[in-house]
Amino acid sequence: MIEFLKQPWPWYFSGAAISVIMVTLLYFGKSFGVSSNLRTMCTIAGAGRNLKFFDFDWRSQKWNLLFLLGSVLGGLLASTLLKSEQALQLSDNTISALSELNISFDGNLNPLDIFGSDFAFSLKGLLVLITGGALVGFGSRYAGGCTSGHAISGLSNLQIPSLLAVVGFFAGGLVMTHFLLPLIF
Repeated sequence: MIEFLKQPWPWYFSGAAISVIMVTLLYFGKSFGVSSNLRTMCTIAGAGRNLKFFDFDWRSQKWNLLFLLGSVLGGLLASTLLKSEQALQLSDNTISALSELNISFDGNLNPLDIFGSDFAFSLKGLLVLITGGALVGFGSRYAGGCTSGHAISGLSNLQIPSLLAVVGFFAGGLVMTHFLLPLIF
């Protein structure tokens, strides 16, 4: 069974799994989003005493906290117990594009040149992590949710603000990939 789970699965399996989850959430009147868990955790920590934004019944979001916990545990299981020995397969064009940015492809999902401890604890790495984290935090708060909440849940509910947010996410990703990433690396 472990060997079956370790093998690469077809792309459409994820789409079907997300569809089943979304139909289930819609049936129960729930709305999915990962960043909303940060608000819930701040509320649990007592932030609602000082800020009205955090003053809500966090117990109604227990299911979303469990979903987040399951996501973290699933990722941990996938990266340890179910880790594939097969190197990640990337196109030659992607490998050469990474090479042009001085990022060597080492066969892992997260190249050590940008996800390793050497980079993370360098001055450049710390600046990239802090700036990126601040921008993601600001962006998800400003947009009223993160990419998963808007692209999966918001679009499933046919919400126009989510469509606009997703268009903005993709436009920002294109700008980052084609203009800013070459400047950073």
